[in-house]
Amino acid sequence: MTDQIHDTRPIVVAETPGKKAYCMCGHSGNLPHCDGAHARKDVGVGPIVHEITENGTVSVCQCHQSCNLPFCDGTHNKL
Repeated sequence: MTDQIHDTRPIVVAETPGKKAYCMCGHSGNLPHCDGAHARKDVGVGPIVHEITENGTVSVCQCHQSCNLPFCDGTHNKL
């Protein structure tokens, strides 16, 4: 089993409406979106799927400690 990869800052991305799968293992080659790396590397954690309802910018958590996953709530500033 491979460990999760954490970062200290979120990834800010412009999104369009639709279902999005956000990587929670940190191994995706397409961060912040999932590319299935969690299954290939047997990380033990999968993506969080979220429905985006309108065009806009989101901050996707990379410390994986946010109380608002998959989005950043600033928790990385306290770690």
